[in-house]
Amino acid sequence: MTSPLPVRDGVGATRLHVPLEGPWDTVSQYMAERFSHLDPERLLRRFDRGDIVAFNGSSLARDTPLGAEEFVWYYREPPEERDIPFEVEILHQDRDLVVVDKPHFLPTTPGGKYLQNSALVRLRNLLGNPDLTPIHRLDRATAGLLMFSTRPETRGAYQLLFERRQVEKVYEAVSALPADWDAAEPALAGIRFPIVYRNHIEKLRSHVCVRVDPDREPNSETLIELIDFDDRVVHTLLRPHSGKMHQLRVHLSALGAGILNDGFYPDLLPEAPDDFAKPLQLLARELRFVDPLSGAPREFVTHRTLQERP
Repeated sequence: MTSPLPVRDGVGATRLHVPLEGPWDTVSQYMAERFSHLDPERLLRRFDRGDIVAFNGSSLARDTPLGAEEFVWYYREPPEERDIPFEVEILHQDRDLVVVDKPHFLPTTPGGKYLQNSALVRLRNLLGNPDLTPIHRLDRATAGLLMFSTRPETRGAYQLLFERRQVEKVYEAVSALPADWDAAEPALAGIRFPIVYRNHIEKLRSHVCVRVDPDREPNSETLIELIDFDDRVVHTLLRPHSGKMHQLRVHLSALGAGILNDGFYPDLLPEAPDDFAKPLQLLARELRFVDPLSGAPREFVTHRTLQERP
């Protein structure tokens, strides 16, 4: 569904589904309850200014009755953002693709406390391209390669590569050396390298961590190879066959080698401000695929390294 509002300052309008019936007399009443954490008077003033619009771009009033519109659009009001003091590096740019090296701590797209401090918004503003759209995602905590489509006409061809698992993705991670590490026969959880690890990962609504269900058929798989180790850490190469949320973090944690500076796995730590000196030691290192437009093989490699590697 095309937004009736243009991209503004690198940020697209947000679409909200509004129920056609319910215990609310007006659209504004529903939104006030839906966004109960916001000042309701401030929300109503946005209706008065014409900031909430229908699919045809017409403004809704604070007394627009419930059921008049099923979808509304609006611009998120910029939050008080903490600056992320790391830059996105552009590695490749052509008519259809932009490939970047994303730093740790920077989200791929706007969300929560982050709007201007997201890779997408920074790049839209830098390149002057409101059509720029990520083809895949990286967690905010993960650094490395990220691909963007530059125009809608060819976006679907690249998105299909990821949907069909036709992109080879390679990561690397640094974990604390397990207590039972045997330098003569390196292994994790008693399994010697290379390790193929599988389990069933499920994302539960309103939970920040995923859940592992040992009784269900595996839906995630990672090949884990040893790069190096020393007396404090182990450095691994990760080749995910699937792309479940937090998959690599969950798999290494399950093997007793949770990634350094991971606040989610194996234990969810209390929320705290980012410590820029301690980034998650996970890096999206390589991307390889056959270009769906030209048929040529393409390969991209990060310029970044993990600071805790041996």
